[in-house]
Amino acid sequence: MNNLEKNVSDLRGKKILVTGAGGFIGGHLVRYLLELGCNVKAADIKPVQNWYQSFPIENHILDLKIIDNCTQITKGSEIVINLAADMGGMGFIENNKAMCMLSVLINTHLLQASHKNNVLKYFFASSACVYSQVKQQTEINHGLKESDAYPADPEDGYGWEKLFSERMCNHFYEDFGLQTRIARFHNVYGPYGTYTGGREKAPAAICRKIIEAKMNNTHEIEIWGDGNQTRSFTFVDDAVTGVEKLVNSDVILPTNVGSSDLFSINQLVDIVEELAGIKVKRRYNLSAPKGVRGRNSDNSFILENLGWQPTVPLYAGLEATYKWIYQEMKNA
Repeated sequence: MNNLEKNVSDLRGKKILVTGAGGFIGGHLVRYLLELGCNVKAADIKPVQNWYQSFPIENHILDLKIIDNCTQITKGSEIVINLAADMGGMGFIENNKAMCMLSVLINTHLLQASHKNNVLKYFFASSACVYSQVKQQTEINHGLKESDAYPADPEDGYGWEKLFSERMCNHFYEDFGLQTRIARFHNVYGPYGTYTGGREKAPAAICRKIIEAKMNNTHEIEIWGDGNQTRSFTFVDDAVTGVEKLVNSDVILPTNVGSSDLFSINQLVDIVEELAGIKVKRRYNLSAPKGVRGRNSDNSFILENLGWQPTVPLYAGLEATYKWIYQEMKNA
């Protein structure tokens, strides 16, 4: 499935560095930028053979928490798109707060290097985890506006790092004129990403569990929480389109890039059951990490400023995700 808009982009021909290129969103973004005709350079801390997607371009294996690496890799780039971070699903970020916080070094050093090397634009991938937890305490969430990040009370660890890094971007714009762009991603999912091992997010985890239940003929899965907690889920094609549109725009404020359609985890399971053609018994683990009670994206700002919002329906996105994970598990 590919829902990306093949419009003529202002990015065509630009020299673009993508950090975190070996990750889930990074792989999809690099593919899209190459299709646009961009001159792409990729960097990640993982060996290239462990990247989710890799391409025959200039690929670098670097620890971007080290400032000298950031200074070297940003030379000659017109645009830096920073997707690099230590992150995962709720199970990972609740149990690795210090590790998540250390990602602040990546963004800080890339900002310093971009300023030093006269980068024209700098994109930072933030997260809906920056939003105040007090505004996410019920399943019915009509959407978080960008201003709802303050007064600050984000997810501990990962959310605080993202919020601090947003402010760093804003101050580099104010003090040095570096053109920064910030997307707050809401639960991005899709094929060619993590679906096992502890870092996967809910859509991939539910797909994997139901595929396992089908393959093993157990027809039973564990669900973290009571299943009534809600989220909006954003297909990766929409996330990539959002990156392009923000980088092309003159919007300097943090911007939601997320679906505004709210679903419960139980509804997510319903859809994957239909895709799998089975029904499963649901065991609810109330002591497992589950995050806030309800989170949704208010898209008023992005519609007003970009005339666009994510459009891929959850069923269509899950269908593509399920098929890919099923094939990967069948091959394994």
